[in-house]
Amino acid sequence: MPAKPDTSSYKTFGQITDRLDQIVDAVRDKDTSLERSLDLFDEAIALGSKAVGLVDSTEFTPEERSQLEAKAAEEAAEAEKDAATEAAGGAAGAASGAQGDDVAPGERDV
Repeated sequence: MPAKPDTSSYKTFGQITDRLDQIVDAVRDKDTSLERSLDLFDEAIALGSKAVGLVDSTEFTPEERSQLEAKAAEEAAEAEKDAATEAAGGAAGAASGAQGDDVAPGERDV
């Protein structure tokens, strides 16, 4: 089994996300070999684990926690609204397509 990638040089969440962005760019590069892509994937997994550890160990003030919870609730509500809008659009499209189903062949306007 290959050695776990060394992530000890990444001390902040920002450093980790910057490196993850670099990894994504490298993997998207058509000149990156499959073997290199797999190595980068392993590094990304290790960095993700380290980022989760940083977040889990962060102590927030009550004000920061309240702001984070409010933002999460706002984002969830927005995602729910987007999903409802998308579902309504799909239902409207299906309904408009069904409206013409009772027209006999040759009677539709072209």
